[in-house]
Amino acid sequence: MQYLYLIVALVLAACSATPARNAGSAAAPGAKPTAAAMTNSALLDRYHWVLAEATNRNGARIDALFARPEMPLQLDFAAGRIAVVNACNRIGGAYSADAGHLQVVHLASTMMACADPKLAELDGAIARRLEGKPALALSSAIDAPLLVLTIGNGDRLAFVGQPTAETRYGDTGERMFLEVAAQTVPCNHPLIHDKQCLRVREVHYDGNGLKIGTPGEWQVLYQDIEGYTHEPGVRNVLRLKKFKIPNPPADAPAVAYVLDMVVESEIVKP
Repeated sequence: MQYLYLIVALVLAACSATPARNAGSAAAPGAKPTAAAMTNSALLDRYHWVLAEATNRNGARIDALFARPEMPLQLDFAAGRIAVVNACNRIGGAYSADAGHLQVVHLASTMMACADPKLAELDGAIARRLEGKPALALSSAIDAPLLVLTIGNGDRLAFVGQPTAETRYGDTGERMFLEVAAQTVPCNHPLIHDKQCLRVREVHYDGNGLKIGTPGEWQVLYQDIEGYTHEPGVRNVLRLKKFKIPNPPADAPAVAYVLDMVVESEIVKP
């Protein structure tokens, strides 16, 4: 018997950003943006912005924004939209970055209930600050890009930039969907004894988020999917970005698969 426990609407998925990653701070969060800091949407789009520091006007840490320390809040910007990752729900809306301020409009959220009160409070804590038209300072330092939002009440949020897959691979990537079987299979690997690989097949959807056509043949995937951790016994349908790797080594894959979103999950009982 099979139990379906999560289906995420593909219509909502169409405007989502790259899913959550367990990312840590890459630079001292207290660093101040340089005089050359600028509100440049193109630069915002090139990074995942991971919350590294949040303080109120008195310099005290805003604990409500760190409800899940192992998965810090993350802001993703793409095509005029902002997405909040690692909150209780998926939050997103349209934005503009003009005249030194971040203007967020039509901020919306999914309606999933979270059992942990601190996690449930996290949604409102970040949404209120984003909707407050915070002042925006952006440092474009290549080794440690920094985004600082300052709210009118004196709250200061510092986000460290981590390159998106598009930035790392120098390409927009190809969107595709892979179904991942619940159980892995043994596969040969020159360096890893008893290597287990995913079994996958490609699936297709129309513009309304409905499955179309016949799924592809099941195949063994001999490489990892960036951002995805497989749980034995759980079948998933993943929305991915596929990137070509320029000049890969002879024994390395020529493409990279990067998780964008889990659109369907199902517990499969043996």
